[in-house]
Amino acid sequence: MGRFLAALSLVASCVSAQSVFNLSDVSWTVSNGVNATVPGKLPSHAHLDLLAAGVIDDPIYGFNEWNQFWVQRMNWTYTSGPLKGLGLTSWLVFEGLDTFCEIKLCGVKVGDTKNQFRKYTFDVSSILPQCKGDPVLSLNFGSASKILDVNPVAKSSANSYRCLATVNSANGYNGQEFQGRTYMRKQESDFGWDWGPVFGPAGPWRPAYIVQKAKTDPVYITNTAIDIFRQGQMPNLSPDQSKPWVFNASIDYIGDLPKGSQFHMKIVDSKGHTLKEANLVDISQSSGTITGNTVINSKVDLWWPSGYGKQPLYTATLSLISPGTPKHATVTKRVGFRTIVLNLNAITPEDRAKGVAPGASWKFEINGHELYAKGSNFVPPDVFWPRVNQTKIKETFELAVNSHFNMLRIWASGAYLPDWAYDLADEMGLLLWSEFQFSVAYFPATPDFLAEYEAEAYYNTRRVNHHPSLALWAGGNELEYLIYGWWLNPRNNTQLEDYETIFQQHLAKCVYANTHSISYIPSSTYHGYTKLDFNSVSPQTSRYDYMESPDAVYLDTDFYNYDGTIAFQYSGYPVGRFADEFGFPSMPSVYSWQEAIPESEFNFDSSYVRHHNRHLSSGSDWFSQSAAGINQFTDSIKLWYPLPELSDPVANFTAWTWTSQVFQADYYQAQIAFYRRGSGLSNRQMGALYWQFNDIWVGPTWSSTEHSLRQKVAYYAAKDIFNPVIVWPFYDEATDVLEVWVVSDLWDKVSGTATLQWVDWKGNPLDVDPPVGVKPAHDGSYKVNFDVQPINATRLVTYPALTTFFACKNPTSNALLSISIQAGGYTHTKFFHQQSLRLSSIADPGLVMTKSLHGNTAQFKITATKGVAAWVWVDYPTTVRGYFDQNGFWLHKGESRTITFTVWDDWSSGAWINDVVLRSIYDNVDQ
Repeated sequence: MGRFLAALSLVASCVSAQSVFNLSDVSWTVSNGVNATVPGKLPSHAHLDLLAAGVIDDPIYGFNEWNQFWVQRMNWTYTSGPLKGLGLTSWLVFEGLDTFCEIKLCGVKVGDTKNQFRKYTFDVSSILPQCKGDPVLSLNFGSASKILDVNPVAKSSANSYRCLATVNSANGYNGQEFQGRTYMRKQESDFGWDWGPVFGPAGPWRPAYIVQKAKTDPVYITNTAIDIFRQGQMPNLSPDQSKPWVFNASIDYIGDLPKGSQFHMKIVDSKGHTLKEANLVDISQSSGTITGNTVINSKVDLWWPSGYGKQPLYTATLSLISPGTPKHATVTKRVGFRTIVLNLNAITPEDRAKGVAPGASWKFEINGHELYAKGSNFVPPDVFWPRVNQTKIKETFELAVNSHFNMLRIWASGAYLPDWAYDLADEMGLLLWSEFQFSVAYFPATPDFLAEYEAEAYYNTRRVNHHPSLALWAGGNELEYLIYGWWLNPRNNTQLEDYETIFQQHLAKCVYANTHSISYIPSSTYHGYTKLDFNSVSPQTSRYDYMESPDAVYLDTDFYNYDGTIAFQYSGYPVGRFADEFGFPSMPSVYSWQEAIPESEFNFDSSYVRHHNRHLSSGSDWFSQSAAGINQFTDSIKLWYPLPELSDPVANFTAWTWTSQVFQADYYQAQIAFYRRGSGLSNRQMGALYWQFNDIWVGPTWSSTEHSLRQKVAYYAAKDIFNPVIVWPFYDEATDVLEVWVVSDLWDKVSGTATLQWVDWKGNPLDVDPPVGVKPAHDGSYKVNFDVQPINATRLVTYPALTTFFACKNPTSNALLSISIQAGGYTHTKFFHQQSLRLSSIADPGLVMTKSLHGNTAQFKITATKGVAAWVWVDYPTTVRGYFDQNGFWLHKGESRTITFTVWDDWSSGAWINDVVLRSIYDNVDQ
């Protein structure tokens, strides 16, 4: 926590010309006025302060979510110690209050807040003279769920908007999620989701300050918007890359800016060389805001996402220089030069000539280049944001970049990321698809709510626009998906009118008023627009289901299927231009379960395990519904993998949890490969972001990393299939045809050679005829040369009538196709097995491992000495944290692979390496 507070204090130090007092340095108490008064902190949540004082246990352990429900149903007042030495001209500045808060200074009411996502400033100069003794600040936070429960306006609003369920006054819920969540501006997932718990926390969740004004300090800067774009550029449209850069800056301030003030800028590179220094021109001013711009004709180093180039950053210093004032109001931001566009324009005749289906594109373009987006979806990393520090976000982003990601979608109904998170993404080359906090629900469009939406959107749009990692603004999550799912007539519906008012008018206005450089879409699931008119009240005329022809393709896909019997049938996967959500839940590892439930409860029927599962769990029949959700992946395990049958109950639970992760990984790879192949097909598919990357607590979820950032098998499977050049077998069970494809997301043509060989599980070559025209080597392998065009796919070989072919020579249960490619410095391997591993003749691979540790790096050499090894997995104990460069792979007989583990934290002084575990799918039963 110390590092977190220290980092946040820099927010104040980067803005000069005022005396700024960090309220994190004050002593605090937090009390419900009934049965709990404990020391408090800022930033914090009441749960965290109660936990630190020993009043409650770890909230995410066992059934504590339910046991601690009383915490969210009470008011919590944060009271400061004496605030000494304050001048009489002061403002209170709150970066974030969660959520309903009455603010008092010296017992005098300062104001009320009701939006977690806004910055609030209050002039308290008239209150300070009324204080008797040193001022004391109090922040009284109301219970959000209770306020919505008893507030007649909220209830009326909920009824008038035909809320799908009502609030249960006995416990605040209806089923697993509190249904009043859409009638407050608070993180929606605080009240439950199908991957997370219900805590409804309250408290000062982000830093706060007292700003004191002197006569020589005219203004205090509250927000800064910097927009760097190509001259003539407009959002959503591809700019002319030959045009010079425009540097547009805008400052929001409190105070009075003297007449004749100048708006000055200086931008320098990482070596301190000045790119440009000048007073901005075309100055415009309104109440509390000043804006100006300049043109940069000098050559700049472009910022590129990870995998495509470097991430050069510049330092921009903005100053308000006032005549006769010795101090300048100054703010410094790091910026980058790049263009990023989500191209939703109609397919061009040139693309049609190349075989692209009619419709519209759905692709990102970086600096004029098409980009295949690779990545995942980011959810809140903890149930309590105040304990999320820079280290955790840096480690999360590090895992993403090391998994070949170039993009993370910052999912709506979490919270807007702080500036320092975008700073980290800027440094690491990670594009952040960002969303306003609205998710898959109906939202009220009354004037008071619209005013809140606008204030929130203006603040956050301006706050982060200078970051080169910012890739997109989306109005919210799955909103258009909801239209197609529930609103049967999207052109004649009250909910649709509200949707268009909020997301096509008000939020669009907030984005377009503040940026030329960032595209906007009203929903993460989006069929695009038929018209784009920046002069219209509704700039985008959404297409909905208005298609120009039956074969036209417009959409990004959002796909979930929980029927394991058809998990790997490619014909069932959606064909679109982009895939922004798809996935399947799996268990966390036994190491994470050890931190969340008693070891005696290590079984799938445990009430503890069921409680921590939220997939399908709802209503009064909570536990049987939860069991149904868990059964979806246990049923899939029974279909596709050897069933864990170990005599030791903990070992058996471990094997089941791990095998659930293997199925998830298998499924993710199959879908990602399918979507990536689409880049070379008529739908010209240009992105795959699986659901989800990280976890909010310990439980069965769709994540590929657990709450502690321990990696699941799916993390390494995604890293493997996101390699720039991959080979993949596509088997169509209906036609009994196997096709092998090579896919590349490189910007240049790549040429290479594929080596293919049929073997049995003991690694022996099989007598299988090669494809027509291919000459085999003496060991039965054969080589195929290939070329792949930029961001494209090519078919290597085809095996028709595969089952009939094998019936003549080899049983499918003992046949594997080994495929490897080398192309342009890249390598990739894959094994194909027509028969499920459940019914395959898996042999003992004879795995052996040697290991070594040197400082913060460990190496493990694994060899398969007796046969083919499927899903080789190396696991580490809880005495260390870190990640492997690869894991969850297959090995040929006689093949060795050396993998590296990077240590983040080691509490064992190196002894952890003795507790590393090696396994494969063969080890699911006692040998």
